[in-house]
Amino acid sequence: MVIIKTEQEIEMMKRAGELLATVHKEIAKIIKPGISTYEIDQFVEEYLKERGANPEQKGYHGYPYATCASINDEICHGFPRKAPLEDGDIVTIDMVVNLDGWLADSAWSYPVGNVSDEARKLLDITKKALYLGIEKAVVGNRIGDISYAIQSYVESEGFSVVRDFVGHGIGRSMHEDPQVPHFGTPGRGLRLMEGMVITIEPMINIGKYACTIDDNQWTARTIDGKLSAQYEHTIAITKEGPLILTDQE
Repeated sequence: MVIIKTEQEIEMMKRAGELLATVHKEIAKIIKPGISTYEIDQFVEEYLKERGANPEQKGYHGYPYATCASINDEICHGFPRKAPLEDGDIVTIDMVVNLDGWLADSAWSYPVGNVSDEARKLLDITKKALYLGIEKAVVGNRIGDISYAIQSYVESEGFSVVRDFVGHGIGRSMHEDPQVPHFGTPGRGLRLMEGMVITIEPMINIGKYACTIDDNQWTARTIDGKLSAQYEHTIAITKEGPLILTDQE
């Protein structure tokens, strides 16, 4: 069941989203060769605690960290680790912020030092795909319009869209209806209504879209060992158009 939010509830989620966006901007300042994703995770948890918020995914089905930190061929749900990041890595930091019982969700991929041209192109294409999807998140469109906008662009650039993980509704719970795939057919799927709040979070691979899951039963990585990137925003569907609740601008 899709839970429609009131304007007041969306405003509460926007507060959580603004805090989350601030965290990402702080991460961008400190991420560099030599820092570890474990240090970033500790920074995020303390930053949120000092501001009266909590990392929602910590403890979710036993997940032990405040963030997911996925490096290079890891698609999502990577565990923070104490090994330092190296020049040329790319890393996605994904987090869900709980502020006063309302949630916001956003992932961002970061280049570490000097990355390859191929990695830079992957980051650029993935971010653009996110915003192309957001453009279709308007009242009266269908979820398939979002999905197709992302898939058609990404595949035209020679990359692939991960199928195993999708966007979702969000509110007081991390995962609500509807699911929001990043691949699909225009004009298909649930019609978008004012008051819906969803995440759009394309995960894009340089190689094949298939994945494997590590022994920790969380971390997904590309089946061919090639790079993956992800960008994600939490979006409210409003009569004025899509409202990005986790906007970093």
